[in-house]
Amino acid sequence: MEWLNNFSGWQLALMATAFTWALTAAGAALVFIYKNVSESAFSFMMSSAAGIMLASTFFSLLMPAMEMAPDYSYLILTCGFVLGGALIIVTDILIGKLKLFSGSDNANKRSCAVMCIAVTMHNIPEGLAVGVAFGALASGQTAGAVAAVMLAVGIGIQNFPEGMCVAFPLRANGFSRTKSFLIGQLSGAVEIVAGVIGALAVQAVNGILPWALSFSAGAMLAVVCSELIPESFAQGKIKATIGVIFGFALMMILDIAFG
Repeated sequence: MEWLNNFSGWQLALMATAFTWALTAAGAALVFIYKNVSESAFSFMMSSAAGIMLASTFFSLLMPAMEMAPDYSYLILTCGFVLGGALIIVTDILIGKLKLFSGSDNANKRSCAVMCIAVTMHNIPEGLAVGVAFGALASGQTAGAVAAVMLAVGIGIQNFPEGMCVAFPLRANGFSRTKSFLIGQLSGAVEIVAGVIGALAVQAVNGILPWALSFSAGAMLAVVCSELIPESFAQGKIKATIGVIFGFALMMILDIAFG
């Protein structure tokens, strides 16, 4: 992990979010090979990502934020955490309202737009979380490189089935394989922009880092609760529970051993 010290925060965020976008594209690219993907595989990927992201929320976001804000840390962490979660809740509400218009004459194009907007809006705070983690890493103020890298890995794992979730329904609704892939992978590109902005913000503004970390933690937890947990557990409680435990344990082991 020492080679990471050769890069600035925004460069690290750029590489990390390029990785998360690449997994989105890889998931969407399966539309060229398969007609569908098994529900069991979806469930384990989503639940494992949930476990990794839950652990990342604590180890790489909230704990460092608490250490950096000894004065009024309870107030800073609570406010930042609630605002981050509120962003996802508001996003879900807006997406629900957009879906009211899906029954128009131009249903295919409108459905395409709704799915792309839904995934894109959720990817913004995810990209910010990665950017904040690597911006803090470059400032030498977090638990370590492993935590930041594993946060990106967790989000990337989630993005893989997310790319499929966009591409496969589009293909089923009559879109070509190429168009389904292009729309699916494009939904993850916003993470690159959000990640770079997050990294630059925490390095440019003094005192923003504890707020940004706790904000990202709230957004991450809300994403896990609103998307990953319901989708994975709907396919089977036992397998999903194993996936969550596996993901959390993996993140915890790596953080303790190398953090």
